[in-house]
Amino acid sequence: MLTSDPSVVEKAADLGVNYFDTARVYQGGNNERMVGAALKARRKNIVLSSKSGATTKQAALDNLNTSLKELGTDYLDIWYLHGKSKAAEITDEWLEAQQLAKKEGKIRFSGLSTHGGFAEIIPAVIEHKADLDVLLTAFNFSMDASMPALVESAAKAGLGVVGMKVMAGGFRRAKPGDKVYDTLKREGAMLAALKWVLKSPGAHTTIPSITDMDQLDENLRSMTNQFNANDEKLLAAQLDHIRSRYCRMCGQCSGQCPQGMPVPDVLRYLTYAEGYGQFTVGREHFLALAPEVREVRCTLCPTCSVRCPNGVQVSQRLAHAQEVFA
Repeated sequence: MLTSDPSVVEKAADLGVNYFDTARVYQGGNNERMVGAALKARRKNIVLSSKSGATTKQAALDNLNTSLKELGTDYLDIWYLHGKSKAAEITDEWLEAQQLAKKEGKIRFSGLSTHGGFAEIIPAVIEHKADLDVLLTAFNFSMDASMPALVESAAKAGLGVVGMKVMAGGFRRAKPGDKVYDTLKREGAMLAALKWVLKSPGAHTTIPSITDMDQLDENLRSMTNQFNANDEKLLAAQLDHIRSRYCRMCGQCSGQCPQGMPVPDVLRYLTYAEGYGQFTVGREHFLALAPEVREVRCTLCPTCSVRCPNGVQVSQRLAHAQEVFA
């Protein structure tokens, strides 16, 4: 989603990384184009996935054809229904689109990606395992204690499981002099976070995001350095650090805002800007909200009815998002 340097993609492939993930919406379509060009000579040796957030069968199939053209390939290894959190969002239209794409040889496997609502959506994906092959889910050390078991249940049902958002908000772009630098860089909290996912029995692989050569080198170290007690301590300290700012996507605050603000989504957009250093991505998502939602200002509410069970300062974070994005 965030990588714009094709040399990083090429180097990763040369070093043995063999799963590359993109989506129709990433970087306004430019990400697919870049990934396709970088991997053109390596296509037969990699697993390539893309996604569509379309809501109708025809729009989804149109997205797929565009993705294939931009990626310069005849087929996708995995094609995901993107960003769903409710069972009702697994529609017959979408399943029909995926099955038709399979019959036409345009995709090998069908999947679904989710950022939240895990207690509902993961069992629903398992229920549809006759139609869906792969689950791409947010999965990291900060999430509810029930999450590893949910992920493992999908794996045991025969689904491929891919972990995303594995860095719990990123915050890996800190530089010397930043107050969080010692926690995030010198002590290796991000490496520990990746190792935590890799040790989980339900996760088959991850898409941790690699935007530069330093991140590529760091992530590759996770393959030869097992999770240990020191990593556990690092992640405990990291969780304390991000507790007030990072939404764990548990879904327990959904629907509580009387102004209709999609709380977890907006907090995720803020993470793109602050944690990943991608302000433009966060703002693009925010501006895609309905006009009446974009115009909401949390500072005008006398009190906030939304309460985060994990300690996120919801009203302050939302007000900050509105201030920087609107």
